[in-house]
Amino acid sequence: MRVLAVDPGTKRLGLALSDPGGRVAFPFEVIAFDRLEGALQRIRTIVLDEKVERIVIGLPIGLSGTGGVAAGRARELAERLRETTGLEVVEWDERLTTVGAVRAMREGGVKAREQRGRVDMVAAALLLQAYLEASAAEG
Repeated sequence: MRVLAVDPGTKRLGLALSDPGGRVAFPFEVIAFDRLEGALQRIRTIVLDEKVERIVIGLPIGLSGTGGVAAGRARELAERLRETTGLEVVEWDERLTTVGAVRAMREGGVKAREQRGRVDMVAAALLLQAYLEASAAEG
């Protein structure tokens, strides 16, 4: 099963895509947007072109375990994705994925100024890999 992950932000969405077997996550794309409608249509195109069967969206939960404004926006985006694509959208705890993405990129030698455009899709890949591994363990 091919899965698309979305790491939501206020100005950019990081995307990651699994392999067709749903075992390995790969950074895919960053969508910068002013209006959400354009981003939703781009995701719809990706879903069709890549034969995506499920979407996982990062839910920004604080270290205390509670969601704030950002979690509410992520839940609204999840609903819009359900409406736009007709697919199941799973909300997944994304705690520390951006921190992990920055660390991995730094360790890989990516300079700080080069990280800005990539960190969102790397965070999405970390999020997706965690989801894929948890799903494999369940079933």
